[in-house]
Amino acid sequence: MAGILEDMTTPSTDTPARLLHLLSLLQTPREWPGGELSERLGVSRRTIRRDIDRLRDLGYPVQATLGADGGYRLVAGKALPPLVLDDEEAVAIAVGLRAGAGHAVEGVEEASVRALAKLEQVLPGRLRHRVATLQAATIPLTSGDGATIAPETLTVIASATAGTERLRFHYRAADGSETRRLVEPSRLVSTGRRWYLVAYDIDRDAWRTFRVDRLTEPFATGARFTPREIPDGDAAAFVRRSVSSRGAVPYRLDVEFSAPVDAVAERIPGAVGTLDALPGGGCRLRGSVPDPVEWMAVRLAMTGFDFRVRGPEELISAVRELGGRLVRAAP
Repeated sequence: MAGILEDMTTPSTDTPARLLHLLSLLQTPREWPGGELSERLGVSRRTIRRDIDRLRDLGYPVQATLGADGGYRLVAGKALPPLVLDDEEAVAIAVGLRAGAGHAVEGVEEASVRALAKLEQVLPGRLRHRVATLQAATIPLTSGDGATIAPETLTVIASATAGTERLRFHYRAADGSETRRLVEPSRLVSTGRRWYLVAYDIDRDAWRTFRVDRLTEPFATGARFTPREIPDGDAAAFVRRSVSSRGAVPYRLDVEFSAPVDAVAERIPGAVGTLDALPGGGCRLRGSVPDPVEWMAVRLAMTGFDFRVRGPEELISAVRELGGRLVRAAP
């Protein structure tokens, strides 16, 4: 990862360092003539061919071309082998993931947070400082209307979840009361506006859903646990039921899209509802949601697909009002 290639002056007799340097060059999207690789690494073409074979044995799909000089390039394979990132690439990826995770951007789901946790775990201290400085100086052009969350909070939770470690944190309830919790984290769920943690509460001996923006000072205790089965085995459905039972009065959402299920699923989080295919290639979204109808109207419009709202009447009115407002705004 980042920092591995800090010193490229390593003698060519150091095979591991030479392989990393070779891999870094091949990950640039171009074809490298064997002679050029030989000159850059200071070894013979025969050594280059051997190193290419070593990379292939490690799972890197290196393609060779025939010719007087011959060439090599890295191509897509069946599996993703480890990537070697230079400093600038690592910083760029970390900043992008932190910005998306911190604002709960729709589409940045648990897998992205896990990737951020893995990357920040191996970032050298100097690069962590660069990432933090750059993000602090960056103002996003757009963001959701959900609460902003510190990326560090998400990465700590994601790491504890992946490592099956018990997690401690302070939690502020909707009424303002604060408690100290000890949980077995199971899943992070994003609804597009907010992040939720589904976890088994040790002291209360029950499954609970926690809004991550109300969670502070998360700490992985290091104590391992055996994962339990989430009720009904569906974290998104559990969050949906939990949120619906609190405060906001849920309503039954019923929307038809003129787009296939897979395409709509990429734009609508699973916590919103269930998608079913319809004859003709469309699909139907149904679920029980507590979100304001005005927000849901905007969310549906932002999918980029044609849709028709079947219910409820309040949402139909909100969509009609939104459409009229947009038409009036256009000169």
